[in-house]
Formats: sequence, C-alpha cells, structure tokens
Amino acid sequence: MPPPTKVKRPSAIAVGEFFKQNEKALKLKLVGSEAGFDRKIYEPSVNRPGLALSGFFTYFAYKRIQVIGNSEHSFLEGLEPKLRAARFSQLCSWDIPCIVIARGHRLDEELIEIANSAGITVFQTSMMTMRFLNAATIKLEWTFAPSVLVHGCMVDVQGVGVLIQGDSGCGKSESVIGLLQRGGSLVADDAVRLRLIEDREIVGSAPDLTRGMIEIRGLGILNVAALFGVGAVRLSKRLDFIVELVRGAKTQDLERVGVSTDAREVMGMKIERVALPVEPGRDVAGLIELAAINFKLRTFGYNSAVEFDQRLLKKMTDDQLG
Repeated sequence: MPPPTKVKRPSAIAVGEFFKQNEKALKLKLVGSEAGFDRKIYEPSVNRPGLALSGFFTYFAYKRIQVIGNSEHSFLEGLEPKLRAARFSQLCSWDIPCIVIARGHRLDEELIEIANSAGITVFQTSMMTMRFLNAATIKLEWTFAPSVLVHGCMVDVQGVGVLIQGDSGCGKSESVIGLLQRGGSLVADDAVRLRLIEDREIVGSAPDLTRGMIEIRGLGILNVAALFGVGAVRLSKRLDFIVELVRGAKTQDLERVGVSTDAREVMGMKIERVALPVEPGRDVAGLIELAAINFKLRTFGYNSAVEFDQRLLKKMTDDQLG
C-alpha cells in the first residue's frame, strides 16, 4: 500500500485563517480592522494580559491570542483615560497576534483605534471568558497538532474508530458501504488525515474536499449523508483499530487462533492491527464489524482466544490425568 505522506507540524496560523475557521464556533465578531489578519499565532494557547495591562511584561506570552475578560475589562475601565490609553498602547507595542474581548464587552473607540494603528485586529465574542478560553485552546490544539495523510478508509463501527487499509482495488470502499448498511458512520474514504492530539490519541478526519463522500467503482462519487442519513457521517473519530485487507499469497500466514495481537506504530503510538483475507464470497464488512466488536471486548478485559487456549490446556490436562 502507498506509504503515508510526511508528518506535518504547523508552526503558525494566520489570524485571518483562524477567524475564518472558527468564526461561528467561537462566536467571533470583527470589531477592529482587518489590518492584523496576516499576523501569526505561534502557540496553541491563549493568554489573559492582566499583568501586562498593569505594566508588568516579564514572561509576557505575546505569541498567543490575548483575551480580555471581565477582570481585565474592569481594570481598564477603572483607569484614568490617559493612563488607560498608555497601558493599552504599551500592550499593542508588542508583536501580539490579535485581541479578543469576551462576554460581549466593548472597548472604547480610542482603544480600538490604538489597536488598528498598531496593525492588531480586535474581535469580540459573546462567550463567557472561561468557555472561550477552553474552546479556543481546543481549536488551536487541533490546528497545531502534527498530522499525516494516509491511504485508506475510516469508519466508526459501534464506537470503535477503524482504519481500513489494503492494496488498491481490494474492496475497502465496498466494505465501508456494508458497514454503513449495518449502522456504521463514515469518517473518510480513500484518504484519511490523522492528527496526534497532545501525544495521547490519534484522531482521523477527511480532507475538506472529500468529506461525506465515498467513491465506488462503477458508480462514481456518492454522497453518504444523502443515501444513509446525516447520522452515517462523522467529522472526526479517534483511531482505535486498524484492519488490513490482504489477498493472494499474503493470506497464508495469517493468525488463526488470535492469542497474540499485532500492532502498528502510527505517529509514535501503538495501534492494534488485524489482517483479514479478501476472497470471493466472503462478507468482509461483517468480518470487520466482528473484529471491531472483538477489539471492544478485549478493552473490557475479555479475550475469547485466551479462553479457548485455557479450555484446550484444561482438556489436555484432563486427558493426561484420565
């Protein structure tokens, strides 16, 4: 199968791109100018500049989005106008990406003009400060997460995120259709974007162009939501399990009992893997579903192969004693 593309590690995102991607989710409203849309956000986190507004800039996290919440807004409102303008000008003299005013608060027009003159864009959000901080951090972590594009299909099978891989033409997309008919949900077809989130889990999604679409040879491109309903499409899913479809001579050495498990390293993490033979007449979709259910059972502590092994050992022991 084709090797994955090189892992991408975004080093920055433009303010304008961040606004475009998250305007609705973060309830962002442009209240300043677009002069700072080309500025870069270099860190996947946000900062509340309370100490900076008081004149203390040691360890100031200027590479982050600056969020003015209730306390910062009240502090500014309590300053004498000239001092307020001076403190805000000092903040804007740093190379900060942008400023977000939380809880629907508004800055004085004088302060907005100071930010505009410094080439810094000001946004407003109606979200509570802590809710915005949490939501924005999650969005930024997703954007800055290392990612790789792999060949294959990804499906949510009874809560298990399954990546289906195999040689071209082995029936991956056809298997996905069978899984959708059984109640599964499509994450991505043909190309899957995998992201490593906080070095703790890998999340798969589809490229924007192919999201919700599947290609079946002879039928062409199909809209999964239109055919199976919106519940048959997932925007993203954690990668739990890999199924590799094999055929021909490769099927000779496959596991028969299943006592031992195989794993593949994906972006530095071990992901359990099983190889399934593809032969005429086999219900490959049904086998993938069984493999996913069996994986879920093992996560609950039950292993049918181990149980069979124990039964076999007990029978051999009983025969010897008998």
